[in-house]
Amino acid sequence: MAESFGSDAERYDRARPRYPQALVDRIVAASPGPDVLDVGCGTGIVARKFEAAGSRVLGVDVDARMADLARQRGLDVEVAPFEDWDPAGRTFDAVVSGQTWHWVDPVAGATKAAQALRSRGLLALFWNAGQPSPEVAEAFAEVYRRVMPDSLAARQSTTPAVDGYTALCTKAADGLRTVGTFTDPEQWRFDWEQRYARDEWLDQLPTQGAFTRLPRAELEEVLAGIGAAVDAAGGSFTMHYATVAVTAKRT
Repeated sequence: MAESFGSDAERYDRARPRYPQALVDRIVAASPGPDVLDVGCGTGIVARKFEAAGSRVLGVDVDARMADLARQRGLDVEVAPFEDWDPAGRTFDAVVSGQTWHWVDPVAGATKAAQALRSRGLLALFWNAGQPSPEVAEAFAEVYRRVMPDSLAARQSTTPAVDGYTALCTKAADGLRTVGTFTDPEQWRFDWEQRYARDEWLDQLPTQGAFTRLPRAELEEVLAGIGAAVDAAGGSFTMHYATVAVTAKRT
């Protein structure tokens, strides 16, 4: 699944949610310098935020299709699984990873990040957890249960999304503690909202992991059902996001 997101890299780059500026500003302020390594950079959504804040960014991604689009956007990208990537003696002031670290082995990834970080360099791993209102969430869940009843989307659609991502933060923090070359991990949270019109949400939905490998006929049925649910909610809805992060410094 980790390599399925590049099947429509243009859509991914266009539709995926961004990250709050407060997160970027806090990472930049906590880093000893401007050199950033973006792990699982994808199309460069995270990297562009850091470049706009004055950082120099190198991206690493497992998917050549995503990397190609990031390069078209001006990002320097190397293609490799992060656990196998060779820093070749290079070091960075920060290693960041947005919506990606759950695809990386938490211990091997932390070990590689430690190799790539300068002393007191910051490792920052973060995810966007989105949740609509309970009424909209239940309407979406009914579609998933009907069309794809055995899917993760059907099982988790009414569970608070932040719970799952907080668990990912805990797993990542455990990996950092196992490696033993980082300060005690901190967890950060940033709450924000985004309003989605029907077509905007239907543009993003196929970029999510639960749908990237769904057969076309099933995906069309899901999109029709979700579109009808958004129409019933007035043609748009508010997604309540919590961006959760785990951070630690290289000792």
